[in-house]
Amino acid sequence: MFNQEQEQITHAILEILSQHELPSGKIEWNPIPFAGQWGISTSFFQIAAQWARQQRAEGQTPAAVPQLAAQIATQVSQALSLPSGFQRIEAVNGYLNLYFNPLEFTRRVVDTVLEQGDRFGWGEAKGKRILVEFSQPNTHKAFHVGHLRNVVLGDALCNILEAAGYDVIRANYINDTGLHVIKWLWNYQKYHAGEEPGQDKTRWMGDLYAEANKRLEENPELESEVRQLYARWDRRDPDVMALWQKTRQWSLEGFDQIYDLLGVRFDHIFYDHELEKPGQELVEELIRKGIAVDERPTGPVIVRIDELLGLKKETYRVLVVLRSDGTSLYATKDLPLAIKKFEMFNPDLSVYVIDVRQSLYLQQIYKTLALMGHPDWAERCYHFSYEIVNLPGNVTIASREGTVVLLEDLVREARQRALEVVREKNPSLSPAAMEEVAKAVALGAIKYPMLAREATKIVTFDWKTALDFNGQAAPYIQYAHVRANSILRKMETPLPPSTLPAHELHPTEIQLIDWISRLPGEVQRAAQEMRPLYLTNLAYELARAFNDFYAECQVLKADEATRAARVRLVAAAKQAMANLLRMLGIIPPEVM
Repeated sequence: MFNQEQEQITHAILEILSQHELPSGKIEWNPIPFAGQWGISTSFFQIAAQWARQQRAEGQTPAAVPQLAAQIATQVSQALSLPSGFQRIEAVNGYLNLYFNPLEFTRRVVDTVLEQGDRFGWGEAKGKRILVEFSQPNTHKAFHVGHLRNVVLGDALCNILEAAGYDVIRANYINDTGLHVIKWLWNYQKYHAGEEPGQDKTRWMGDLYAEANKRLEENPELESEVRQLYARWDRRDPDVMALWQKTRQWSLEGFDQIYDLLGVRFDHIFYDHELEKPGQELVEELIRKGIAVDERPTGPVIVRIDELLGLKKETYRVLVVLRSDGTSLYATKDLPLAIKKFEMFNPDLSVYVIDVRQSLYLQQIYKTLALMGHPDWAERCYHFSYEIVNLPGNVTIASREGTVVLLEDLVREARQRALEVVREKNPSLSPAAMEEVAKAVALGAIKYPMLAREATKIVTFDWKTALDFNGQAAPYIQYAHVRANSILRKMETPLPPSTLPAHELHPTEIQLIDWISRLPGEVQRAAQEMRPLYLTNLAYELARAFNDFYAECQVLKADEATRAARVRLVAAAKQAMANLLRMLGIIPPEVM
């Protein structure tokens, strides 16, 4: 909100430090919790510690660091001119505190939100590119609830990084080859030849995959037929390839339906089949360079990472890069994929949104990448790990057995439940409007729990909590947004012009302004730490603050001056809530 002023103050402080021949350092500002005034604060402890080291190097005996920090803060406060928009400066125990004029701060917050609109909370371009790989579904399988958290986290992370000022590449990696595909093709050829999926493509594909596994478990002798089909695949038999292309397309169309439903998009999609040959060639290169050990035919091709790094303690263990029979593994493809990402996009950071159980494996990939001569690329790889989703009763999610809760089923049930609530809350809505609102509420109810918990903690999905209009859930935030919109719809004139509040601010107004003002900083923090959780928390606190304000403060019936200021505040709160919801991949409805 006061970024320009903060930069000017920072520059002035560094000038003062230089004039007093004190060490310079990074000046970091933090908001001061409201206690009659808003403010910002910075500490001088790091600079004081640097000064103490400098004095010792010169043979002096320095005072204790807290005492030096207090001395620096006092010197700076005495030399610093009061910047525009600030009311007072104070030095307290090594901290420099600057306090805003509350009414000016209020006006600045509201004006900034309304001027920036949908871009409020967005940071300046950082000139850095981040590639985020997420979703990673398997063709010829169902798209179930187990895939959902990955997609929701990946999409929100991309939105947040983009809002923070990064150039973001949204990437997907689709596993369209492998034993699971061959099993599906075998089952289709033998028992379903000529059949085509209906509208619900991924469900049908998943059913046939589960059926294939069941048939093979009940009749192990049929495995030989699968092996024969795999051999034809390896020879690139034209009939097998044609069938694969046709059925693969069904899966891809089903995925597109799901991504469209969730409001998720990708800038680039990598496919498993594209990496088969490069992966095999790369393994041969690893063997030639002495990085990999070829134990075929009695054993696989392996990389003894700890040994190559000279580590005595078992850390990264052994990475298997090719089976003993010469067939590919995940690592066979993931190594060339890592290289391809940097060759194509040269990101400053390459993020992998992948299950926490793959942590060691990904570290092995990164270390092998470094051993191949790409230490810089390896350093720029980051694993964004997440835990699984449990359903009530800890329902198992496993497409192999067919005991899956499909994403479409979850969304369908969420829409039905949301529709019942919407009918009860606003029976005057048209059926089409009810359906649209129910979709927004349903998707919000599903996505929010996936984001509102630490990514590395298990989420147990619960309908009662997810669709709670009175608790920490998306419908509660969406309803606060609708309430704000309802007030603005009743306005018979355009928003009044910017003005200083002429009334004494109510405590709930102060609370609401405070939460709105935090949005830009929280976006930066969520991006820097890659924790969407910060924005789910802020969205909830902002909605709660608005509901408190809504309950306590008259808006349209207030006197003219108070009404003008409060209407603008309502508009700012609505905009801030909408922006937060969109960053989380949740639709902010206009009515409910």
